[in-house]
Amino acid sequence: MKSAAGGGETRRELLVSLLSIALPMVISQASDTVMLFADRLMVSRLGELHLAAAMSGGLTQFMVSSFFIGLVGYVNPLVAQFRGAGRPGRCAPAAFQGFLLSLLSYPVLLAMTPLVREFYIFAGHGPEQVALEYLYFKTLMYGSVFSVLRAAFTGFFLGIGRTRMVMAANLAGMIINLPANYLLIHGKLGLPALGIRGAAYGTILGSAASVLILGAAYLRREMRGAYRTHRPAWAPDLALRLLRFGVPAGLESVLGVAAFNVFVQFMHSYGARVASAVTVAFNWDIVAFIPMVGMGAAVTSVAGHRIGALDHTGARRVTHVALGVAWGYSGTMMLVFFLAAPALTKVFLLGAPGGEEAMPLATLMLRLAGIYTLADSAQLVYSGALRGAGDTRAVLGITVGVQWFFAAAAFVLIRVLRMNPVAVWAVFIVSVVIHGILVVLRFRFGPWEKIRLVDAEKALSAH
Repeated sequence: MKSAAGGGETRRELLVSLLSIALPMVISQASDTVMLFADRLMVSRLGELHLAAAMSGGLTQFMVSSFFIGLVGYVNPLVAQFRGAGRPGRCAPAAFQGFLLSLLSYPVLLAMTPLVREFYIFAGHGPEQVALEYLYFKTLMYGSVFSVLRAAFTGFFLGIGRTRMVMAANLAGMIINLPANYLLIHGKLGLPALGIRGAAYGTILGSAASVLILGAAYLRREMRGAYRTHRPAWAPDLALRLLRFGVPAGLESVLGVAAFNVFVQFMHSYGARVASAVTVAFNWDIVAFIPMVGMGAAVTSVAGHRIGALDHTGARRVTHVALGVAWGYSGTMMLVFFLAAPALTKVFLLGAPGGEEAMPLATLMLRLAGIYTLADSAQLVYSGALRGAGDTRAVLGITVGVQWFFAAAAFVLIRVLRMNPVAVWAVFIVSVVIHGILVVLRFRFGPWEKIRLVDAEKALSAH
């Protein structure tokens, strides 16, 4: 029996429509998960300090780049709404503004690099850890432009519903990254053994390969014919539109990652045992988290497309369907964390120098992390829908409010009160659950249906 809402589609039809977009994105994000997981596993064989440095340096690099990644990534809902409104001629110009902003971001990112060493020292890290994590971070920053460009290209292909191309590019990047890391870290086939710096070079090579593949796909004959992608054009009205809605998305990304990074760095100040345990817990947590980032991005695209076509009921229904899929995956990961935590921690710590001391704490932290997986996936799905509607300021406010309140609390609990790390970890879990609840409430009761990206853009360009 078909519902009258959402264009008369059944739940099954909505699910098929969603999964055709979401599955390639989930697989794309899963490839990133494999790269992060494998990179840190290889680095862990160099010692527990190297493992902690890979987590700290990699997260800080993402934090520094995340404003521009979030900004240009807003190409996704902008293109999706143009497509839903039947205006495909505006899709490529919107994407091109994202490409320009990506290139302009690079000198800014490089200029920020030297400041990070002082951040590590302020967080209370030891001199040896600071040297390793800053080396890893600084090397990754040389390739930061590829991360931002990839977000812009991904936004375009997501917006037009061609997520298989994104999947292919990400898988190719993974295939290049994994052997490159192994060869460069350990010095195989006559190459020098570069250690943690080699891991960074391998990551850059994989990211650059993904961008080249996406760029070639963008300029294919099919894309040139449908969207005129071979005709770049500066469009001030679209640049303003991207900045107006993309800046809050970028701020939400950078401030959210920064708050999380502050928490991680302060946890590392407890010493190598706690730093290793936290790193292992989050290395497994990304297996639950990052694929659902792909689901959230897909919801942004699908919801944005339907909102562009003025089908708000369909946007609501597809979001609820996405939540069911996300909870199926996250619930499975929750059970895995509860039941298999001892075996999972051994993957990283068994045989690693100093690893056995961190195993009991890492096992407990991983089991506790299972508590927040459902809230985390709900937050990703509903935030994706809100971004698709253009409600980026609300998502920004919730993220900054919750995560920075917790970051401030973490500073007091760790650096002032020196509270037991397990107690601080429990407070972190509570903050994630609260974040998820607030985003769901915003979707349920917020005024996102009144926001019109395309209509507002049309009015702006008319002047």
